[in-house]
Amino acid sequence: MARVVAYASVREFVPLYGLYALLFEDHGLDAAAISSLFVLWSVVAFVAEVPSGAWADTVSRRGLLMGSGVLFTAGFTTWLVWPTYWGFALGFVLWGVSESMKSGTFEALVYDELAARGEEHRYAAVMGYANAGETTCVLLAILTAAPLFDLGGYALVGWVSVAITVVGIALVGTLPAAPKAEATDEIDGHGDTVLARYMSSLRTGASEIRTDRAVRRSVVLAAALLACLAFDEYFGLLARESGAGTGFVPVLVALTAAGQVVGAATAGRTASMSGRTMGALVVFGSILIAGGALVGGIAGFTAIGVGYGALHNTAIVAEARLQDTMSGRARATVSSVVGLASEVLSVAVFAGYALGSVWLPMSVLVAVTVLPVVCLGLVAPRLLPPVPAGRASGT
Repeated sequence: MARVVAYASVREFVPLYGLYALLFEDHGLDAAAISSLFVLWSVVAFVAEVPSGAWADTVSRRGLLMGSGVLFTAGFTTWLVWPTYWGFALGFVLWGVSESMKSGTFEALVYDELAARGEEHRYAAVMGYANAGETTCVLLAILTAAPLFDLGGYALVGWVSVAITVVGIALVGTLPAAPKAEATDEIDGHGDTVLARYMSSLRTGASEIRTDRAVRRSVVLAAALLACLAFDEYFGLLARESGAGTGFVPVLVALTAAGQVVGAATAGRTASMSGRTMGALVVFGSILIAGGALVGGIAGFTAIGVGYGALHNTAIVAEARLQDTMSGRARATVSSVVGLASEVLSVAVFAGYALGSVWLPMSVLVAVTVLPVVCLGLVAPRLLPPVPAGRASGT
C-alpha cells in the first residue's frame, strides 16, 4: 500500500499550514475573525460531507479524489491572489468541499482494497502509516515554511504550497481501484440509474447507523476523537502569544506534529486496544495538552505533542474499529457521517474560541476547551466495539 501512503503524504506537504493563521492576522484579522473563518470551513465541510460520501458509494472514488485535489489547489490559490477576509473565506469554502469529497472516500477505497485481498486486519496499520506519512509531511512542510518565509515571505510559502498540491492531484491516478464491497444497485435491487444508486446509498448508510447500536456508538466515538484534533488550528497563535517570533512559530508547531507522527505510526500496534486502555489514553492526552498550553515554550509544546499523539492514535483505532463493525454496503456514506459529526463538534470548538478570545488569552482557552475531552475518555470503554473474533492486531 505504498501508493496510498505516498498520496496521503504528498497531499499534506503544504508549507502554508505552518503560517496561515499568521497570514490572516498579518492581513488585519483578529482572533474572532479568524475563528469565524474556521467556523465557515467546518460548516461547508459538514454540509457537503454525507452527500459526497454517498457519491463515493455510487461513482468512481478515484474521480472524487481527483476533484478534491483540484478544489484543494484552488483554495490556496485564492488566498494568494485575494488576501482579504472574503478571499480567505472563499478559499475555506473550496477547501471545505475538497475535504468532504476526500473524507470517507479515501477510507472506503483503502478498506475495500484490503478486503479484496483478504487483509482487512491490516487496515489500522495501513491507515496509521498513511496518517504518519501525512503528519510527517506536515511537520517537514512546517519546518520548511520558516526558511521559505525568510526568502520570499508569504508569497513564496504560498506558491510552493500550490505547486505541491498539483503533484498530489497527479498521484491520485496511482491509487488502487478495487471494486466496492457491494455494488449499490444490489442493495435494494432497483438501482437502474446513478441517481437511484446514490439515493440507495444514502438510505442504506442512514439505516445502518440508525438500527445497529455498535455502529452508532462507533460513529459517535470516532467523530468525537477527530473533533479533538481541531485545537491545532490555534497552535500558531498560541506559540506567538508565548513570545515566539514568526520564524520560530513553525518550529514549536512542528513539535506537536512530531507527536502525531508517532501516534499514527503506532496505530497498527495498538489496533486491538481495549476500551479501558483507550479511555486512559484519551484522559492522559487531554491533560498533557491542557498543561502544555499553560506552560508554553519548548517544554509546553513538547507536552502538547505527546498528548496530541495519544489522541491521534486513539482516533485512528476508533475509525478502524468502525470499519470492521459496519456491513460495508454503504461504507463511504457511513464514514462520511463520522466526518459530518466531527465537523459539527469542531464548529462548537471554533465558536467557543471566537467568544472566549474576547476575555481569555489563547493559552487558557486551549486548556479550558481540552478539559471536556476527559469526559470522552471516561465513556470511551462503553463506545468502542470489541476486536472482531479471530482478528489479528494488524501490523
